[in-house]
Amino acid sequence: MSFKIIVDSCCDLTHAQLAEGCFVKVPLTIRVGDVSIVDDASFDQAGLLEKMKASPSAPQSACPSPAQYMEAFDCGAEDIYVVTLSAMLSGSHNAAAQGRSLYLEDHPDARIHIFNSCSASSGEVLVALKLQELARAGKDFDTVVKETSQYISQMNTLFVLENLDNLRKNGRLTRTQALVTSTLRIKLLMGSTPEGEICKRGQAMSIRQALMKMAALMAQDPRHVGKRLCVVHCNCLDRAFLLKELVRKKCKFAEVLFGETGGISTVYANDGGVIAAY
Repeated sequence: MSFKIIVDSCCDLTHAQLAEGCFVKVPLTIRVGDVSIVDDASFDQAGLLEKMKASPSAPQSACPSPAQYMEAFDCGAEDIYVVTLSAMLSGSHNAAAQGRSLYLEDHPDARIHIFNSCSASSGEVLVALKLQELARAGKDFDTVVKETSQYISQMNTLFVLENLDNLRKNGRLTRTQALVTSTLRIKLLMGSTPEGEICKRGQAMSIRQALMKMAALMAQDPRHVGKRLCVVHCNCLDRAFLLKELVRKKCKFAEVLFGETGGISTVYANDGGVIAAY
């Protein structure tokens, strides 16, 4: 069976992975002040970081339209799988669902399944790669959907933030919290709930300590053994390699993959952020 895996642009696949031909990326849009940025192949990370630092207001994002998803569905594949940002964080999942409903009106026999990753960035990458693995193995559509849904339910996402500006500007931190974390130079270790919401998992006085805590949390989770770890960084490859070294000593992952943040993930992680999923 021919297949395509459609992802929104918060899925931080590498250029090499995208070049394999089975992935189709649907872009979100970012707005910083009066500037609109399409999160596609033209994305300039350094430019976005500079604009976000200079802007007094938080960057805003807009999900793809149902029409954009419909266009992606018209790819000629027999089996179509879609991976979106957590439905708790973005309207991308809902837009994909609307696009599917409209597409099926004219193509009632189309096989399209939309996965809510309950994650972002590196978590979406893992889901996309799992789909590729299962589909390439020749498994039928229903089996791919079932096994990938189980995979998502067992996935875990953690991230460390260097810069809290966007959380503060978006009202995610109270004025007191923002002042305390800024003054004391506290680094937050965050994670995702099973439903795909953001939650705090810990804090540290330095990025190194926060990454050490992240590795320790992974090591304490027996579900990590033999799994694939995906680490995505925002302008801080040295931190991604540090995390790899920490998990090498503490954990038993079968494989560690690396990637860089695209536009939407750069907004979430901000400069110096590290996002890991397994």
